[in-house]
Amino acid sequence: MADQHSPRFLKIVEDAKKRVRETNIDDVKARLDRGEKFILIDVREESEYAKDHLPGAVHLGKGIIERDIEERVPDLNMLMVLYCGGGFRSALAADNLQKMGYKNVVSMDGGVRGWREKGFPMTKA
Repeated sequence: MADQHSPRFLKIVEDAKKRVRETNIDDVKARLDRGEKFILIDVREESEYAKDHLPGAVHLGKGIIERDIEERVPDLNMLMVLYCGGGFRSALAADNLQKMGYKNVVSMDGGVRGWREKGFPMTKA
């Protein structure tokens, strides 16, 4: 997947990933199955989210998440799991949320593509 992205984009993603915690698809699925309390945030574009998304996910696209997060998630300690198509945009968004003071932000490596490959359920708005 990385070969589809520009070198400069990959450079900023690599930099962000040095600072953010990542989780994997199986961990997120297990958390959902156990009914753990956390906020699952889809940072993809609105059209991507409308097509399908992970069950229980809320949409806060990468273009607006920093603007709208405080209203949606006022608790700086709330566990938030961010995901996108593959784990790059979510890492960038997680990095920015940490800069805003959020202490429990995680990026899901593999994103929606990995979730689909495992045959896990998706839902539509």
